[in-house]
Amino acid sequence: MLAFLGAIICIIASVHPAGTAAPAAAAAPAADNDSAAAALLPAADKGLGALHGPAEALASAGPRLPGGPPPPLFSRFVCTPLSAECPATGTGTGPATGPGPEELLALRSAAAQLRRTALEQKERIRMDQETIRELTGKLSRCEGGLRTAPAAAAAAAGLRAAPRPGTMGHPPAEPPAVRELEEAVRALQDRIDRIEQELPARTNSSAPTAPALARDALHTKMEQLEEQLLSKILTLQKERQAASTDRSQQQHNIEKELNSLQNRVTELEHGPPGYSPPDAFKVTIPVQNNYMYARMKKSLPELYAFTICMWLKSKALAGLGTPFSYSVPSQANEIVLLEWGTNPLELLINDKVAQLPLSLKDKAWHHVCVAWTTRDGKWSAYQDGEQRGAGENLASWHAIKPQGVIILGQEQDTLGGRFDATQAFVGELAQFSVWDHMLAPVEILGLANCTSHLQGNVIQWDDQAVEVFGGASKGGFAACEEGRKA
Repeated sequence: MLAFLGAIICIIASVHPAGTAAPAAAAAPAADNDSAAAALLPAADKGLGALHGPAEALASAGPRLPGGPPPPLFSRFVCTPLSAECPATGTGTGPATGPGPEELLALRSAAAQLRRTALEQKERIRMDQETIRELTGKLSRCEGGLRTAPAAAAAAAGLRAAPRPGTMGHPPAEPPAVRELEEAVRALQDRIDRIEQELPARTNSSAPTAPALARDALHTKMEQLEEQLLSKILTLQKERQAASTDRSQQQHNIEKELNSLQNRVTELEHGPPGYSPPDAFKVTIPVQNNYMYARMKKSLPELYAFTICMWLKSKALAGLGTPFSYSVPSQANEIVLLEWGTNPLELLINDKVAQLPLSLKDKAWHHVCVAWTTRDGKWSAYQDGEQRGAGENLASWHAIKPQGVIILGQEQDTLGGRFDATQAFVGELAQFSVWDHMLAPVEILGLANCTSHLQGNVIQWDDQAVEVFGGASKGGFAACEEGRKA
């Protein structure tokens, strides 16, 4: 171990040679170890530049007796003065021997570590100094020209400032950079204090500026607009609720207005209206669908016999369709005149069927009558005033039920509705009349050749008694003229 310590001292001595201090070190007493160690520490007023000073400086730092020999050289890493020579003895008490390979390797490693540590400390001190200089320069640039007014005036007049007390005309002991840094910091502190003192006074004395007034006015305007918008939204919601509640009624009114307008247009197309009897009109259904039809406002009473007559002009490509149907709550097919598809024309009474030998597909006007009585179910059919067929046992002893619905142009599957487009009538229809008995053949012939103006005693053909829906329309009609044209 003693040999290891001696080797370390030898390396330190080789880095910082002590000159003649080695012989004197042997004569120095061991009692001065504490004072020597204290002398090796850097003074408080020294800089950070050197890790190890010269031997003279280290020697002068320790206590020295007058007239005595110079103090020995001490290392800052140990407290025991040793000889500057490298130890030649081993670790044992025997004769001196050289260090072994392991000890030499350890010594070299320790020496290299010490060198690296010294270089790192020196580099760190250099970087600290550069940082201080850089900060000092920045503060000097930020506070450039910081001079007091008296000193600036004296410099302008060429006067030389008096030396500070206690300096005896010499520069101050502290570095100029440190002094300037202190002055800059003090000036900044004074400015901050003044701003903090002036800030409350500025806040209290300041009046509302123009931007502040503008912002207040803008907020007021925005609030007013928001209130107006909210009111408008509430009004629209109320209108929407009212519209959804009255939608069905509005739809009915719209259809009624459309029908009225369509009738007015038809009247205008035919020129100025002149006098015409109430029955001089016809209903036109131009397209085969399930929503165009006409409805009689009046219903039938209970009947035990009837005669139904009308003028027809079919425009269908296939069957005639349904010129009329009468439905009651308990029976949809109470009275129906129907020609569907390739089937012949049929008369249905209480859902009982009789086929009629009539031909109405030539797209010309024809006068058609059907008569029936509940006694033995007798029936007869007429086309253009001539009887074309007759029969019995059609709903014998059945009474026609009252309070039903008469529809022109559609077949009812339920009371007043559920129409089928394939069974719809396409064409024109007029002079629909109903009697509560079977007319004589001569009466029917007079109606067909326009020599009689007999009106139905149950249902009369009157413009005020017929409503049209879905696009069906009304137009003028002269029975005899239209019949002769055909």
